Amino acid sequence: MFKLYYASTSPYVRKVMVVAHCLGLDGQIERLDSTAHPVNRDERIAVFNPLAKVPALQTADGLSLYDSRVICEYLNDHAGGTLFPQHGQRRWVSLTRHALGDGLLDATLLARYETIARPPDKQWDRWLDGQLTKVRAVLADVETHAAQFSRTPDDIGLITLGCGLGYLDFRFPHLDWRAAHPATADWFAAFDQHPAMRATRPFE
Repeated sequence: MFKLYYASTSPYVRKVMVVAHCLGLDGQIERLDSTAHPVNRDERIAVFNPLAKVPALQTADGLSLYDSRVICEYLNDHAGGTLFPQHGQRRWVSLTRHALGDGLLDATLLARYETIARPPDKQWDRWLDGQLTKVRAVLADVETHAAQFSRTPDDIGLITLGCGLGYLDFRFPHLDWRAAHPATADWFAAFDQHPAMRATRPFE
């Protein structure tokens, strides 16, 4: 049995749980409550991760793993999965998409923290605009490739991008990202209906 410090709203946790669902491991993960925050440290999480960030996983033999990239690769290896291609161009394309998706998650989370974790008189509009510029750049890049994407979560890069788009829907609906990205919207409409995506949608 695995133990996972968990937050239903975290896109990084969602990535781990999508991977777990795809690999048939979701029933083997005990979800531990947490209140991860960039300022108010949750010492419970620090038992597994000294950074006190989620996701943080402990294996059955007591090994602590973090962050989402490491946990996802561990679960894939543990289950003998194929979400991380091992050889050739497919591997490098997948890992680059994974990095792009993580960049999307990073930018959206930093934009959210700027508005909810920082006092109003300390917020910096240029910082927020800079993060949203990264979001728009990711969307523009994805739009050029989305028509060729698999419509099932069979690759870690696509899983991460899908979690990023889901987080935009959850936290930034006012951006209306679909309007200017029809190919991405068409891909995500199918991808987001997969059982692993439906079962892990964020909630509060």
